Amino acid sequence: MAWTSMPYPVLIVDASGTVRHANAQAAILFPGVRSGAALVDCVPAWLAGAHARRVAHGPGGHAPGSGPVGERSFEAHPTVLVEGNVVWWLVDDTDHRLAREALRMERERTAFLAEASNMLLSSLNLERCMEVTAQLAAEHLADAALVIAPHTGRRLPVVLCLRGERPQRFQWDVDPAEVPGLGEALQGFPPVPSRWIDPDAAPGWLVPEGFGPVGSIVITPLPGHGVPAGALVLMRRSGQMAFSEEEEVFARLFAARSGAAMSAARLYAEQSSLTQTLMRDLLPPVLHRISGVDFAGGYRAAKDHERIGGDFYDVHPASVEGEESFAVLGDVCGKGMEAAVLTGKIRNTLQALLPMATDHQRMIDLLNGALLNSHHTRFATLVMASAVRVGGSVQLRVTSAGHPPTLIVRRDGTVEEGRSRGTLVGTFPTAPATTVSETLAPGEFCVLFTDGITEAKGGPLGDEYFGEVRLKDAVSRCAGMAAEAVVEHVQMLASQWAGHGPHDDMAVIVIAAPASRRLSAVNGHTRGRFTA
Repeated sequence: MAWTSMPYPVLIVDASGTVRHANAQAAILFPGVRSGAALVDCVPAWLAGAHARRVAHGPGGHAPGSGPVGERSFEAHPTVLVEGNVVWWLVDDTDHRLAREALRMERERTAFLAEASNMLLSSLNLERCMEVTAQLAAEHLADAALVIAPHTGRRLPVVLCLRGERPQRFQWDVDPAEVPGLGEALQGFPPVPSRWIDPDAAPGWLVPEGFGPVGSIVITPLPGHGVPAGALVLMRRSGQMAFSEEEEVFARLFAARSGAAMSAARLYAEQSSLTQTLMRDLLPPVLHRISGVDFAGGYRAAKDHERIGGDFYDVHPASVEGEESFAVLGDVCGKGMEAAVLTGKIRNTLQALLPMATDHQRMIDLLNGALLNSHHTRFATLVMASAVRVGGSVQLRVTSAGHPPTLIVRRDGTVEEGRSRGTLVGTFPTAPATTVSETLAPGEFCVLFTDGITEAKGGPLGDEYFGEVRLKDAVSRCAGMAAEAVVEHVQMLASQWAGHGPHDDMAVIVIAAPASRRLSAVNGHTRGRFTA
């Protein structure tokens, strides 16, 4: 019979489930099989069930069965003979099944690592990265996961997550040396491998409260960018399969991504803190009334995500009552951080030169020399104003060094252009300028601005400058308004004109003589009102 000579195990079974024939390979695979025996007594349940379904479903039930036989896996294919018997021939598919399972696991792990990378890299917040790491590890790698960061002071920042629960943050005052491998993982150098540790050797503080008996623990380092990012502790309960070497390798792949994300978040936090510290001295100051003179200022960087740039202003109060307060507004060639660094140097230089503030030209000459002798190749324009309250008026001394003329707005709305002219600083050996005196009556103000205001492009076609005419009209309509309101109005109009298009840095200062006001009453009984 042809079936008996096949290289595969072959069984011939009738409709009643009785074995009619078994070849030699089948007898080796199923030692209890013999002619006349009941199939269910000789073979695994999955094969007997496949025969029963084949008989019950008739000719349409030719689907193969599959299942384990010992440590191997087989597929059973049916062929129906003329007399109604069914020939079952079995094919060992163990290697194919293992390959398919390995491919499935590899795809799942690749998808998991891709998801983990996306979640981890979507945030530059260190605590968020630690929480994501712990939650992903608890859901996919273990029953519980702890992410432990290096010391901050005497405490260890820890995020704990149990499978199916939300991460929890802690600060532990513990000694990591009590856990084998944990201290080395937190140090990061030299690189250390993962460590399987005896659960009985784990201190009580390491095991989550209510977790129960621990079956296995693995500690995996979280490598960072040149600095240790921390350690990942994975735990499984007693009764669960212990961590395999293959799982440990996969945990290290996950830890590499987590450590990189945590390290990037830590570096970002450190650089952000450093930037904030340095930026405090570069940000424009908050202005207010000084010795009876109203000062207000506003600044908008060329890029909305930046806070500093090439425009700057400062106001230095008089050290003695009755002396002049000193204000300066300037524009450095360029924009962004590089220009902001030079603005910081100019501001610091001018602050050092304040004892010479009575002589604007002397200050400009010294600043010009300092810029020429520096490594910077940029130039700057600026305007200086010294202001003092005399009676109800404000006396101004204004000096322009290559800067747009100031605008003086009288009480009736008349706009006068400042008469000071001069040479920009940082380019030529000398920077001559003229100092002009001005008087502001109560309610009048002087506007100092950078060309980012007048050169803001916008309009119907987006290519028309805001221009000096529109600026003069805008400040004319502000006659009698407070200094802060004038600044807000100018900034609003220029920003609206530029819209979302590109623009330069914009800065504006308003120096105003406060309007004198007195309280009057009508008939001595009605509510009083302020009058100029």
